[in-house]
Amino acid sequence: MEVNPPKQEHLLALKVMRLTKPTLFTNIPVTCEEKDLPGDLFNQLMRDDPSTVNGAEILMLGEMLTLPQNFGNIFLGETFSSYISVHNDSNQVVKDILVKADLQTSSQRLNLSASNAAVAELKPDCCIDDVIHHEVKEIGTHILVCAVSYTTQGGEKMYFRKFFKFQVLKPLDVKTKFYNAETDEVFLEAQIQNITTSPMFMEKVSLEPSIMYNVAELNSVSQAGECVTTFGARAYLQPMDTRQYLYCLKPKKEFAEKAGIIKGVTVIGKLDIVWKTNLGERGRLQTSQLQRMAPGYGDVRLSLEAIPDTVNLEEPFHITCKITNCSSERTMDLVLEMCNTNSIHWCGISGRQLGKLHPSSSLCLALTLLSSVQGLQSVSGLRLTDTFLKRTYEYDDIAQVCVVSSAIKVES
Repeated sequence: MEVNPPKQEHLLALKVMRLTKPTLFTNIPVTCEEKDLPGDLFNQLMRDDPSTVNGAEILMLGEMLTLPQNFGNIFLGETFSSYISVHNDSNQVVKDILVKADLQTSSQRLNLSASNAAVAELKPDCCIDDVIHHEVKEIGTHILVCAVSYTTQGGEKMYFRKFFKFQVLKPLDVKTKFYNAETDEVFLEAQIQNITTSPMFMEKVSLEPSIMYNVAELNSVSQAGECVTTFGARAYLQPMDTRQYLYCLKPKKEFAEKAGIIKGVTVIGKLDIVWKTNLGERGRLQTSQLQRMAPGYGDVRLSLEAIPDTVNLEEPFHITCKITNCSSERTMDLVLEMCNTNSIHWCGISGRQLGKLHPSSSLCLALTLLSSVQGLQSVSGLRLTDTFLKRTYEYDDIAQVCVVSSAIKVES
């Protein structure tokens, strides 16, 4: 009968503890009325308990802090910190100690050790300490692999490993919506939801635009000369609560004049989100490059540069249009036709020649019209014809104006 030799005990002991902020200690109050059998016994025990608040013993929340008892929840964007200690439990001097810490994710293996050099010797009851840090950038299963190798006094090489498995969770749910304005501006709405179980302090939510855009945040208002956030004085986001942020992106001047370039731009920028959780633990997330669906303007784009909000009934008013040749290769010879509708009547000559418009160039056009119907009216009826290709482009509902009776004075 074969007998296996007993497993040799290691001379070194490895201990690993995650470094996190402590939490407030909570106790479970046990009390009763004075007429019950225990009398005042339970209440006196709670008063004598050093973890309770004096005068509020029946509350669960205490004044003491407690160290983490396990790895706990780790969220994407936080910094994972861990304390590694190798202690010599034997009465021998151990030589050539090498401690290595790797973090295994679903896509890569990272070396987190501060030093890869071996320690020459470790005396009895002495230890080797190391603190590792890693900014978590992937969700899912992570495995911390701690390996220790050393040489005994007898020259025998020893080696052992320990594995610590933990899950990285998603702290925020980010949804984005894009709105393309006629003036080449792009509005971004970002919905950020706290999907953790504890409140968050939103330290910063900003948009880093691409090189073609400038960004303006629309999340504050001016009150008494001061800029006040629309979210109130406290920037806390409770669990499962959602907050909406709005940004306006405008093309930079050197790119705004090149219609063909701006038309095809889909990359807008990326969101940078910084928050703090209980006792000031910091987290940061950056989204990937946000992309919009590029608007399709066709070969010729007509946009409004100026139009009044309110006009008088049956009185002429002026608008300024901008016509852009979105083609990058072809010159156009354009003719403008103005077709009246039931409520909108154009003033001027229809069918006039606008001349040649070169690729990616624009021209501004001042037009006059009047409305014969009160209320909110749509400006429609413009037609552009390219005489080279005999192709006509129709533009309806390009804007809306409020038409009021001439007895009502319109403020300019």
